[in-house]
Amino acid sequence: MENKFKTPPPNWYRWLILLVISIPMFGNYYIYDSIAPIADLLKKGLNFTDENIGSLYSVYSIAAIFILIVGGIIIDKIGTKKSILLFGSICTLAAIITASSSALEVMLVGRVLLGIGAEPLIVAISVALAKWFKGKELSFAFGLNLTLARLGSFAADNSPSWAGGFYTDWHGPLNLAITISIACVVGAVLYWIMESHATRNYNLGEAGQTDKLVLKDIFKFDKSFWLILALCVVFYSAIFPFRSFAIKYFMEGHGASRELAGFLNSALPLSAMIATPLFGLLVDKIGKRASLMMLGSLLLMPVFLILGHTTLPIYIPVIMMGIAFSLIPAIMWPSVAYIVEEKKLGTAYSVMFLIQQIGVALFNYLIGFANDISKAGADNPDGYLLGLHFLSILGILGFVFAYLLRKVDKSPDGHGLETVIKKD
Repeated sequence: MENKFKTPPPNWYRWLILLVISIPMFGNYYIYDSIAPIADLLKKGLNFTDENIGSLYSVYSIAAIFILIVGGIIIDKIGTKKSILLFGSICTLAAIITASSSALEVMLVGRVLLGIGAEPLIVAISVALAKWFKGKELSFAFGLNLTLARLGSFAADNSPSWAGGFYTDWHGPLNLAITISIACVVGAVLYWIMESHATRNYNLGEAGQTDKLVLKDIFKFDKSFWLILALCVVFYSAIFPFRSFAIKYFMEGHGASRELAGFLNSALPLSAMIATPLFGLLVDKIGKRASLMMLGSLLLMPVFLILGHTTLPIYIPVIMMGIAFSLIPAIMWPSVAYIVEEKKLGTAYSVMFLIQQIGVALFNYLIGFANDISKAGADNPDGYLLGLHFLSILGILGFVFAYLLRKVDKSPDGHGLETVIKKD
């Protein structure tokens, strides 16, 4: 029974919790993005095609699809601290396997294992954040978590600059990823200790009753949830597959050095690191969540056409993409916690991540296939246009879904996403 004389955890403890559970996110993001900086080395050294490279990302997403079917239920059943340690450990093992062999099949196994660990890890951390941060602080907390997570992507993209000695071949950077992957376990252990300490010493409130898994309940989520999910799918299906090939594209399509190409690709997580928590703080103060998601989608719409069809400086579309990459996630993820009851958040986030991964898997493979059939390369930069056109369509769809979300939120069926929401 909860001791009513215990005090709630102090604010500094909650923010320290946020910092600690961002450590596994950093490691997870680094492992995922460790392939893009060596895409051309895999092609030259191991004769990988763009389709093979795309498959290293696609199998991650396919594995995530299957684990996320039950991942949310596992999290709801065993709790966040056990889930974070379990899935964080799987991520570290995945990095070891990926670097262990030059055979494509072995690397694919490692990436499958990463999908099994990484996506449920993100879900578990999202649920933990929703538990520790309520109401007006939630978007800001999500934003800070994403900032620290994307530091992993930033570090991976820029590793040719700060860890250039590892880039004599494809193997060195993957060995470096193993070392960094240990953060997934270290952060999980620290969170376990801190949550256990808080349970003994603070009044955390009564835990909600966890629902049994009833598949038909998934379809009881309302229209606003499904529109956010649709926006999530097309948004990440445009961003992540582009990032999978961006370093190679900037090198072969725009003549950039490996270091510059890595920096250009890292501009997306870098801008998000700075702006995401600020956007989260902004929407906590002013609301307008659906409207701001429309704005982010509008910025993304022309980006890929500008890259492929204009002579504008390359940093202009990169900046536009960076703002969208900062704005939309800062609003989208915490918005789910406002429209789905807490005891079903694990399931809701898992469904969201699951369907998102279907789109990411499809478009990672599709963009790689499009590059191969168009013979994209340094001697044929126009070969990248077909893939860029596919990504442009996704940007348009994102705006449509954000507009429909705003329309629903203005109706009697809305959840007040456009208003300032305050909860205790």
